[in-house]
Amino acid sequence: MHIFQNKILVFSLLFFSSTFIFAQSGKQKELEARRLEITREIQQINKLLTSNQSKKKSEVSQIEDLSLKVSARENLIKVTNQQANLLTREINNNQKQITENRDELTLLKAGYAKMLQQAYKNKNKQSRVMFLLSSTNFKQAYKRVQYLNQYADYQKEQANKIKAKTITLQEANTNLLTQKATKSKLITENKKAQKALEVERSQHEMIMKSIKKDLNKYTAQVKTKQKEARRIDSEIDKLISAAIAASNKKAGVKTTTKSKSFALTAEAKALAADFLGNKGKLPWPVEKGVIKLRYGKQRSPVDRNLTINSNGVRISTEKGEKVRAVFNGEVMGILKPRRSNPIVMVKHGNYITTYQNLGKIYVKKGDKVTTKQEIGEVFTNPSTGETILKFRIDKDNKTQNPSSWIFKM
Repeated sequence: MHIFQNKILVFSLLFFSSTFIFAQSGKQKELEARRLEITREIQQINKLLTSNQSKKKSEVSQIEDLSLKVSARENLIKVTNQQANLLTREINNNQKQITENRDELTLLKAGYAKMLQQAYKNKNKQSRVMFLLSSTNFKQAYKRVQYLNQYADYQKEQANKIKAKTITLQEANTNLLTQKATKSKLITENKKAQKALEVERSQHEMIMKSIKKDLNKYTAQVKTKQKEARRIDSEIDKLISAAIAASNKKAGVKTTTKSKSFALTAEAKALAADFLGNKGKLPWPVEKGVIKLRYGKQRSPVDRNLTINSNGVRISTEKGEKVRAVFNGEVMGILKPRRSNPIVMVKHGNYITTYQNLGKIYVKKGDKVTTKQEIGEVFTNPSTGETILKFRIDKDNKTQNPSSWIFKM
């Protein structure tokens, strides 16, 4: 009974140990994927910013760019530190496991050596025969034959255990060396990232000093941009409200108050369900780009006392970048606001995706579009060289966070 309980205890310890190691390994892979993702993002940011260096950018735009770089670099350092710390724990666990394996291997070899010595003393056939002939009856002789066979099997089992334990120990040592090399590489990369971050922070501080000398002027610029964004958002909202009213009228829905949701046909309901089913998996509206402004309320990088409220995201991309529909749908409308570039709105049941700041448009109202179909080209500011797409998602008349819908946004 005690032997059985001990086996259960050993099995449980092995199970939980392997489960813990597997969980750590999974976390390490997750962190490495995130680290590579941030690294590619930084490369993309650097590429976009370098291509615009010949243009004269405003201090506000420069601060936005540097804030983006600093944030991405800080995330990279944070994730790399998490990886290094996790590796440290894994290395410590491996070293402990190696010590235990060595101790167990020593005991196995010692026991096996004694067994071999005993077997050598009794190796001649005469002693085996005498052992059997000295039995008092047939039943005892039969049990002694069984014992000799079991003893021989036990010898083979112990030899196999030693072989397996030796291989496990060798693999653990190899893994340990790999982990140490990986940790060393991560530490080296983190040092480089820290140096780059110091340079970027220094540039950020230098420009901020210039801005703070006339903060009111730059704050006014930000507020003007916000006012313009609200004006365009208002036009988008009006178009959505008009589309909702038209859908309700067509469906014969009688309401005393202004309706806030689309009356959908069976086909539109199916399309909306498909759109919802792809939440988090929708493609980016441009093939290459980085988020320069996220959805929702956030502090202005120019004046920390100023709150920016964004109904969508601003994506910085390359000159000539094509705009793609993120899902099947129908072009609901094309807006051409004064003092701003054209906007394309695509309806997906009761969901609407909006693509702002286009230089060229390839579709017209009523066109059916498919996922990743090119619907236009992002406008490039000739003065600053910036190519910014503003993208938003609405469900009926309520804005959604695009990061929840677009893959890895």
